[in-house]
Amino acid sequence: MITLIHLLLSFSSLLAIVFVYLAITEKDLIKAIVFSAGQSISYAMILQLFAAPDVLLAYIAVSVGIYSALLVYVVSKTERFDGGGKNE
Repeated sequence: MITLIHLLLSFSSLLAIVFVYLAITEKDLIKAIVFSAGQSISYAMILQLFAAPDVLLAYIAVSVGIYSALLVYVVSKTERFDGGGKNE
């Protein structure tokens, strides 16, 4: 029997896959970082459903907080848009 937890796990996993696809295909690096943070939040929901609060707290602090802030800082030092590998 499918329970509410199984449905939420499926929804969170599907949402994470969508965010990963959007992050990979996005040319604007700031938007890609936001999509990556969305994927991390989806994984955090999965960790909550697995009842792993200690892992969840560490994961949120690192993946959503520090990692996203570090990437925004690095992008601010470079160009915002991906050149697509073209030699200009």
